[in-house]
Amino acid sequence: MTSHQTSRLIGAVFGLVFVAANAGALPTAAAVPLRVLAVASFIWLFIALRRARAPRADGAGGAAPRTFGRGYLLVVAAEVAAALAGVLVINLVLHVPHATVAWISLVVGLHFFGLAVVWRIPALRLLAAAMAACGAAGLVLAACGASLAVIATVAGIVPGALLLGTVGWSLRTP
Repeated sequence: MTSHQTSRLIGAVFGLVFVAANAGALPTAAAVPLRVLAVASFIWLFIALRRARAPRADGAGGAAPRTFGRGYLLVVAAEVAAALAGVLVINLVLHVPHATVAWISLVVGLHFFGLAVVWRIPALRLLAAAMAACGAAGLVLAACGASLAVIATVAGIVPGALLLGTVGWSLRTP
């Protein structure tokens, strides 16, 4: 797999994890179909990614940035640090563990702003904004005392669907 395929596969894996992990907060009648749909989507994306052709370098504008170079590592390091710090505060200081998924969604969404710059893919800003908005909405819902099912849907299942959908959409365009 190329680095472009690998980066998309990472997004699909996290999309699957977001949906599968958070569907457990829903009634079984909703959780099972969501998980099945997420797994089926992931399998379809995996097969499509394996068949996808690597993007061609057009030779204009200099060399393309390395997908997993220093910039990527810095963005991911900042993401991990922010996620861990927030989870510790949410659980040990604020004692609102149901807000954890919302914090993770917010941080993951924000990290896509950094990746949009590092990878020179401005379209990632749409995913970044949508996921960050889901995370922020989830934090507000947690602060207002919403149920875990509502928070998991807004800040977990929807961001997972956004990740899976974005990977699928990226395969439609050259």
